[in-house]
Amino acid sequence: MTFFLGLGIAGIVLLALSLIFGGVLEGLLDGLFDGLLSLPVIAGFISMLGFGGAIVLGSTGAGTFVATVVGVAAGLVAGWLTWKLSRALMRDQTHATPRDSDLVGTSGSVVTAIPAEGYGEVLLRLGDQPVKYAAKSATPVPRGTEIWVEAALSTTSVAVRPVER
Repeated sequence: MTFFLGLGIAGIVLLALSLIFGGVLEGLLDGLFDGLLSLPVIAGFISMLGFGGAIVLGSTGAGTFVATVVGVAAGLVAGWLTWKLSRALMRDQTHATPRDSDLVGTSGSVVTAIPAEGYGEVLLRLGDQPVKYAAKSATPVPRGTEIWVEAALSTTSVAVRPVER
C-alpha cells in the first residue's frame, strides 16, 4: 500500500510543479499526442493510479494485481477527463479587447459642458461599460447634450460633435 500512496503523492507533486513551472516543464513534452501527454494529464493519471490502488488494497482483501488494474482504470478515466477539460478550456474564446478607435461613431452624453476652447467630459460606452472621457468640440456643447464621437484623440480624450435631429 505504501507504493500506491507514494504514486498518488508523486502525482500531486507533479501537478503542483506543472502549475508552478508549467511553461518550462511543458516544453519537454511539446507536440506529443496533441496535449494527450501534458503534465496535468500525466499527474492525474499517476495520482489516481496510486490513490485508487491504495483504496482497493486497503479496503478489500484483493491483491496487488487487482489494485493495480483498478488504479490503472481510475488513472485512465482521470487522465481522459483532465485532457477533455483542458481542451475545452483552451477552446474558450473571449471577445476582442475594445480599442479607442472603436469609439468613433458611437454616441454618448455630455457630463461636463464642453467650451469652445478646451475640454469637457462625456460619458461613452466601451465594451458595454460606461467610461468617462475628456472631450473637445469645435463648438460649445452644454451638459446633457447627446453627442457623436468623431475621433479618438488619445487614450483618454475624444473629439465630438452634437447630434442634430
